[in-house]
Amino acid sequence: MRKTIFIVLAVLVVACTTFGQREGRPTQRRGLGREEQLKAIKAIEEQLAKLKAGLEESLQRQDWGSFRELSDEERTKLRERWAKRREEQQKALEAIEEQIAKLKGQRQLRTEHEESIGQLKAILEQAVKEKAKQTADQLEKLISKRREEFKDILQKLGLDQEPQRFWSRARTATPEAGKKAPEFTLKSFDGKAITLSDYKGKIVVLEWFNDECPFVRYHYEPANTMVELANKYKGKNVVWLAVNSTSHTTPEQNKDFVAKHKLVYPMLDDRPGAVGRAYGATHTPHMFVINARGSIVYEGAIDNSPRGRTPAGQELINYVDKTLAELTAGKAVSMPKTKPYGCTVKYAK
Repeated sequence: MRKTIFIVLAVLVVACTTFGQREGRPTQRRGLGREEQLKAIKAIEEQLAKLKAGLEESLQRQDWGSFRELSDEERTKLRERWAKRREEQQKALEAIEEQIAKLKGQRQLRTEHEESIGQLKAILEQAVKEKAKQTADQLEKLISKRREEFKDILQKLGLDQEPQRFWSRARTATPEAGKKAPEFTLKSFDGKAITLSDYKGKIVVLEWFNDECPFVRYHYEPANTMVELANKYKGKNVVWLAVNSTSHTTPEQNKDFVAKHKLVYPMLDDRPGAVGRAYGATHTPHMFVINARGSIVYEGAIDNSPRGRTPAGQELINYVDKTLAELTAGKAVSMPKTKPYGCTVKYAK
C-alpha cells in the first residue's frame, strides 16, 4: 500500500510540474483559431508557389550552355543568382515549417492534456483496486481541478471555439477510445443482411476470414479459437462477425465451411472488398474489436502464436480474448493495437 501511494505522489508531482510549465508559457503552445488557421494555410501556399517558381526558373535556364563557356563576369553573376535562389528557397522552407508548427500547436496541447488525464485515471483505478480510498479521493479532485485549469487556459488563449465538443470528448477519453468504426451493410452468404449500426450498444468483433489461408484454418482445425471465443462471450453483450473479402471465393465454399464447423456467427460477403479496404484489413485473420460506443478499440492479430508457434520465452496471449475480458469488465483496453499476421487479403483488382 505504501509503495502504491509513493508512486501516486511521484506521478502527481511530475504531472503538476508539467502542467505548471505549460501554464507559465502559454504563448509557446498557443493554438490557432479558424481565421489564423486559414492564414497559416495561405502562407504555406504562397511559400510553395515561390519554391515552384524557383524550380521552373532553374529549368528554363538550363539552355544557357556550358558553365565553362561563360566569361568570369557572367559566372560571378550566375553564382550570385544561385546563392540568392538557394537563400530564398531555404527561407520558404523555414516559413512553411513555422506555419505547420503553428497548426500543430493546438492539437499537441490538447493531446498532451488528455494523455496526462489518462495517466492519472490509470493510477486512480489502481488505487481503487488496492482500496486506497483517501488517495483515490485526492486523485479524483486533482483530475477535476486539472480539467478546469486547462479549460481556463484554453479560454485565455482563445482556443475554446468548440468547448462543448472538446470537453465531452475529454470527459469520456480513456485509453480504449479509438477511431470510429466505418458503417457497413453486408449480406451473409446465406442471404441475410447485416448492418453494423444494428448492434449499437454491443461489443462487435470483426474477423477477416479466408478458408484457403493456413493461418485461418489453424484457428478452426485443430484449434477452435474463433468459435470458442465467440461462445465464451456470447452472453456478455458481444457479437462476432466473420468477413470474407477474398475476391474469388464462392457462396457454396463459405456455406460448406459454416456448416462443417457449426459456426455460431454469420459469414459476411465482402467479395468486392469495399468494407475490408475501409477498415484497412490486410491479413487473414485480421481482427477488429468495436466497443459499445462504435469505436475501434483493438486491431491486429488474434494472438502471438501464428499457427500455434508461440515465440520462445513468451507465453501464449490471445489479444482478442484479453480485449474482450477488459471491455466486459468495464476496464480500459491495455493493448489497442498489434501487428496482424497471416495471408494477405486477396482483394479484387
